[in-house]
Amino acid sequence: MKIQRIFLGIGLCCALGLSACEDIIEVEPEFSREPGQVFTDLDGYEFALTGAYAAFRQVGYFASGGQTTGTWSTLPDMMSDNLVQTNEDLGNWANQSNWVYTADESDIAIAWLAAYSVINNANLVLNNIEQFSDEDAERVNRLKGQALAIRGMVHFDLLRYWGESFDRNSTALGVPYKTTVDPEEMPSRLTVSETYDNILRDLQEAETLLENVDRDINASNRAYIDQTVTRAILARVNLYAEQYAAAEEYATLVIEEIPLASRGEFADIWMDATDDEVIWAISFNAGEGTPSGGVFNAPSNRNRFRPSEELVEEYDMEDDIRFPSYFSTRTRGENERVIVNKFVTRGTAQDNLVNWKVFRTGEMYLIRAEARAMQDDMAGALEDLNTLRDARIEGYVPVVLLGEDLLNAIALERRKELFVEGHRWFDIKRTTRNLVREDCPSPVTNCTLAPDAREWAWPIPQAEIDANENLSGQQTSGY
Repeated sequence: MKIQRIFLGIGLCCALGLSACEDIIEVEPEFSREPGQVFTDLDGYEFALTGAYAAFRQVGYFASGGQTTGTWSTLPDMMSDNLVQTNEDLGNWANQSNWVYTADESDIAIAWLAAYSVINNANLVLNNIEQFSDEDAERVNRLKGQALAIRGMVHFDLLRYWGESFDRNSTALGVPYKTTVDPEEMPSRLTVSETYDNILRDLQEAETLLENVDRDINASNRAYIDQTVTRAILARVNLYAEQYAAAEEYATLVIEEIPLASRGEFADIWMDATDDEVIWAISFNAGEGTPSGGVFNAPSNRNRFRPSEELVEEYDMEDDIRFPSYFSTRTRGENERVIVNKFVTRGTAQDNLVNWKVFRTGEMYLIRAEARAMQDDMAGALEDLNTLRDARIEGYVPVVLLGEDLLNAIALERRKELFVEGHRWFDIKRTTRNLVREDCPSPVTNCTLAPDAREWAWPIPQAEIDANENLSGQQTSGY
C-alpha cells in the first residue's frame, strides 16, 4: 500500500481519499480557506464532530471488512491466546496473528491512517471553536469536550500498539501527538511520558468541560462521549500508566453512575436489546460495516478464528451467563464446533451487525479491583471480584484470596469477562507476561512471545517515515 505523508495527506479531515471517509463529512468547499476559518458557525462544528464519530466505523479502526480486521476491536484477541486461527481462514490476518509484521505491512499502515483520520476530525472541531464561546458557551463545551476526549482516547489507542513502554515516566518512544489541522505539520514521536502528558491533559480538560453542557449528550442511547464516558477512558488510561489511585477513583465514579447488568439482562447486551451496563458503544447500521467482519461467522458458516479450548474450559458452562452469551455450537458438514457468537446478530439475521461496546461497567469493576490490589487494598479488590462474579454466575459462592493469587484471579476474570472486546493483547503487554498459546495447532506458526520481544510494539509505517523527516531515526526498536 503506497502512503505519502500520512499526517499531511489527511489534511483537514479525511481528504486523503480513504473510501471509508468519503461519506463521513463533506467539507471540500472549505479547503481553500485558512485553517482558522474552516467553520463560520457552530452547526459546522457539529457536522465535523459527527464525522469524528463516524470515522470510528472505518475498516481498520473498530470495523472489519475484506482483508482488514478491526484494529481495536477483534484484532487484540486474534493476536493473543484467546482466539485460534483455523484452516478455514484464508490467511488474511496471518501476519498479525503470527507476529511477523514489518514496517511495510499494509494493515499496520491502514490502522495508522484510520486512527489519525479520527484525530484530524477531532482537531477540526477544536480548531478555533472558542470564537463562539460568548455566543453559546455550553454548546461549545459540549462540542469541544467530546472532541478533546476523542483526541485523547485515540492517541492512547495508538500508544497501546506503537508505544515501546506503558510506564508513566518512560523515555522510550511513544507516538506523535497531532493537535492541529496544519497540513504542513510533520510531528515527531514523543516519549511515552510526553504522550501520556498530552493524553491526560486532553481527557482531564474534556471531563471539566462536559460538566456544563447545553443538553444531555446520551439522552436516548450510549452512542456519544459524555462526562461518564470520559471518566471511563481516564480509568483505563490510568490503569495502564499504573496510576492506581486515579484509576480507582475514575472507575468508582463510573460504577456509581452505570451499574452492572443483571444476569437476566446480560445476554441482551450482545444483541443490542438493552443499553444496561453499556458506557459507550459505536453504532453500526446496515451499510456501515461490522465490528467482527465475519471473523467468527463468515458466509457459508466459515469459522476463521475459533475460541481457544483452554479458555473455554475456564468458564462455568452451566451457571455462568457469559458462556451462552459468548459461545455457541455450530455444525458444518459432519463437524460440530464451538464458535464465538458474541457479535453475530442483533436479531436473527446472523449478519455480524451489532454495535461495538467500547466501554462496559464490567471492565470498570476489574480496573478498580486491580487498582485496589496494587495499592494493597485486598479486601476492596476481593469485593469487586466477587461482586462481578456474582452478577455473572448463578449460585456463586464468594472466594477468599490474597496477594498474587488475587491478582491472578483478577487477570483471569478480565480474560473471561472481556473476551473478544479488544483487551487481551494489551493486558499481556502491559503486565509484561509471556504470551503462551496452549492451544496452538496449524496453521499457527508462533506459539510463544517473550515480554521483551520487539513485536509487542508495532513499527511505524515505512512510508510515513520516508515522508516525514522528523521521524527519521525514530523507527520502533528492532525494526
